[in-house]
Amino acid sequence: MQRASHHELRSAFRALLSSNDCFHTASVFDPMSARIAADLGFEVGILGGSVASLQVLAAPDFALISLSEFVEQATRIGRVSRLPVIADADHGYGNALNVMRTVVELERAGIAALTIEDTLLPAQFGRKSTDLIPVDEGVGKIRAALEARVDAALAIIARTHAGVLAVDEVIRRTLAYQAAGADAICLVGVENFAHLEQIAAALSVPLMLVTYGNPQLRDNERLAKLGVRIVVNGHAAYFAAIKATYDCLREQRGGAASELSASELAHKYTLPEEYLVWAEEFMNVKE
Repeated sequence: MQRASHHELRSAFRALLSSNDCFHTASVFDPMSARIAADLGFEVGILGGSVASLQVLAAPDFALISLSEFVEQATRIGRVSRLPVIADADHGYGNALNVMRTVVELERAGIAALTIEDTLLPAQFGRKSTDLIPVDEGVGKIRAALEARVDAALAIIARTHAGVLAVDEVIRRTLAYQAAGADAICLVGVENFAHLEQIAAALSVPLMLVTYGNPQLRDNERLAKLGVRIVVNGHAAYFAAIKATYDCLREQRGGAASELSASELAHKYTLPEEYLVWAEEFMNVKE
């Protein structure tokens, strides 16, 4: 089976960004899922940071996974992938210089695009996990990412959280990232089309939305007209795999299929309460 080169996959992703259509990602978390997504005709996949944390560490999404662990998983996917894959690179695993290292390693892994967000990660002592870094620091990270890439086809996507900021601040941040050279802007926390329209009107680069299935943002044609080219609805495929694994193993032990949902199972086996207790004890964090 012929496989496209990493550069060809990156060029294919660039074609998606420059089109007039809106594409929905497949959640890919290992080589098999990447092959399945390509075979089913998905145009693009995404390796989520939260999914990588679950798959590699069986840990909640508390910025615990290291760059090397994330890159190892991305490399396994990149080795076989026949569709472009976006890497959710979180905060770039540190400051602007760490971002440069992140870009180098993920480019070698075969990733077609990556998102760098302006969230203050990992959460600081006494602070919330939704805190954002200053705009200037975010701009520095985007500029560093662009400097570090070797293949100009690799897309650098700046991500911010529209759900924790006033619209004017979202626009100020995204315009700064656009001016810094970001190939696209990724938005989390957009409430509805009215919210999106206010932000999109100020921007000229393509948009990527993380909607988690928000029913207020399900009109694909309307999304496309507003410049949205990539939509991440969540990672249902990975959670379905957790559910199927649990029910299969449970049946082998003589039990019936469980009524626990996939998200409940993920919660049960990642032990988030332990991490929250540790955070309150050692980091003085109380949401």
